[in-house]
Amino acid sequence: MIDVIRSNSRGTADHGWLKSKHTFSFADYHNPSRMGFAKLRVVNEDWIEPGQGFGTHPHRDMEIVTYMIDGALEHKDSMGNGSIIRPGELQRMTAGTGVMHSEFNHSADDQAHLLQIWILPERNGLEPGYEQKLFPTDEKRKQWRLVGSRDGRDGSLTIHQDVNLYSSVLDENDTIDFTFDGRRRGFLQIVKGAVDIEGQKLVAGDAIATQDQESLSIRAAARSEMLLFDMA
Repeated sequence: MIDVIRSNSRGTADHGWLKSKHTFSFADYHNPSRMGFAKLRVVNEDWIEPGQGFGTHPHRDMEIVTYMIDGALEHKDSMGNGSIIRPGELQRMTAGTGVMHSEFNHSADDQAHLLQIWILPERNGLEPGYEQKLFPTDEKRKQWRLVGSRDGRDGSLTIHQDVNLYSSVLDENDTIDFTFDGRRRGFLQIVKGAVDIEGQKLVAGDAIATQDQESLSIRAAARSEMLLFDMA
């Protein structure tokens, strides 16, 4: 079964300095039919104006993954981490027993465009942690590059949940398949471009959620970038 989630069906927020689209219920957007999917709780697409951002605020008991699409984001947290996240880089923060952090658009001129993803952890009360890593485009071109996993294998980020997170970049007319193991669920986010999947055309911002689906066959209608979650 494939459930198509169109970009224009997502919740929206416009705070002037921040524009967001929420795939699942978040903040003032509440949709009882979209409270999350499998272990995914939040998939937000954010556009942050130059020099603006989120002041210091708390998180706990959540795996938070930041995926930069365009621009740069400055991160600081109570664990002592301070970094700039740029396109091609992923950040994983385990909030666990509690962390404070801030996120600001590092540029004085350019908008920052990103995905912020919240994944429910395998258990509460984990020790807070942080990782950030660059995954070059060449490692993702016409293949699934593992960028997050429970055991951090193949140089991926460690996500404390039974989730395998993959990234892929396709040129126009490239094709790629994915085969699911058993009855695992999938969530595919189109980050850039346009693709055809099982007779459906999806564009940037669209997503699909799958259950009891043996495989996916994908063809790029334009140069495209995707994130795929393979979950218990």
